[in-house]
Amino acid sequence: MNHSWKLHFSRFLTARPSRLHVAAHSHHPWPDVSFDAQMQAWVDAAELIDDKWQRVFNTAIPAAQAHVAAILHLPDPSTICFAGNTHELFMRAISSIERQPISVLTTDGEFHSFNRQMQRFEEAGKAVIERVPVEPFASFAERFAQAAARGGHDLVYFSQCFYNSGWLVHELAPIVSAVRDPETLVIIDGYHGYMAVHTDLSAIAHRAFYLSGGYKYAMSGEGNGFMHCPPNFALRPVDTGWFAGFAELSTGPVQVGYADGGLRMMGATYDPTALYRLNAVMDWLHTQKLTPARIHARVAALQDQFLDGLDKLSLPLLNSQLLIPARGQPRGNFLCFRTPQAGALQARLKSAEVICDYRDDRLRIGFGVYHDESDISELLRRIAITLA
Repeated sequence: MNHSWKLHFSRFLTARPSRLHVAAHSHHPWPDVSFDAQMQAWVDAAELIDDKWQRVFNTAIPAAQAHVAAILHLPDPSTICFAGNTHELFMRAISSIERQPISVLTTDGEFHSFNRQMQRFEEAGKAVIERVPVEPFASFAERFAQAAARGGHDLVYFSQCFYNSGWLVHELAPIVSAVRDPETLVIIDGYHGYMAVHTDLSAIAHRAFYLSGGYKYAMSGEGNGFMHCPPNFALRPVDTGWFAGFAELSTGPVQVGYADGGLRMMGATYDPTALYRLNAVMDWLHTQKLTPARIHARVAALQDQFLDGLDKLSLPLLNSQLLIPARGQPRGNFLCFRTPQAGALQARLKSAEVICDYRDDRLRIGFGVYHDESDISELLRRIAITLA
């Protein structure tokens, strides 16, 4: 593990040299190539003005679709739709379910964006929700598949990697295939899986939606939400924007029409700059031969180095709190420590310019390709001083 990619992140890393950022799972630093891409978006807007949308739809979107499809092993790049965030894509997909209240099967470990919306739907009488506990982790996939097999759901929604633990669902296909009712929407939240671990959706591309984006491990920032949309599901979302029906602009619709493939989930005018960054970063990753599997292997090695060093420090605030402690268990690209002092620990580490984060009682520390062994040694040094 002697190769370093830090020099490719020089703009982020030199902006505040004393900062030690270990929150790749929250906001990943952007490689330097994304700066030139962002400037190119501005130049294109200045040169083309309204005609820039031809470049977006004819060049930027197809290129981004191809990148995402290749990483996820999808057979058809046109099933990918982009938006400013995953929430709006999710809302469009479920708007195709016109029956209310909708019946939802999900877990107790979903991120706030989904969980808050479902809680509000419950309050408004728009949803009846069954939540399967994620813990115990080892039996989750089997228990969730059993619940899905009972049927009667309009929506089945679960994470590939859970944001508040790092537990990774290695095999997605058994859960998807367990869904009994052919009209049920199956949506996988892949935000902590995409570009963090090897993901092959080829066996379930015809059946399951997949949500993710560029904010975390795709290293390309905000505005890069995307969704793989399987054919024959949610074909006519009620929540729709004019980008989903360009063909109607000149003639006007007899009936509201939709674009083919994933573009049926398009909304309205948005900032396409994020697509420029995404394409530049994906091209850079290709030149560096940095696949999700290779990134995950590197991060796992850094995790092992960190945990070995942490064991030697004997800090009770962290040592016995790791949610997934054993090596070799399915875990994403961050470590999660469960402690009632998570917020206080995060604040103390921030005072030492160690940037991590917490969610409720979970302290999260994550690594990426912008780290090397020297960063782990420095992290351990600052933790020893700050949390002793």
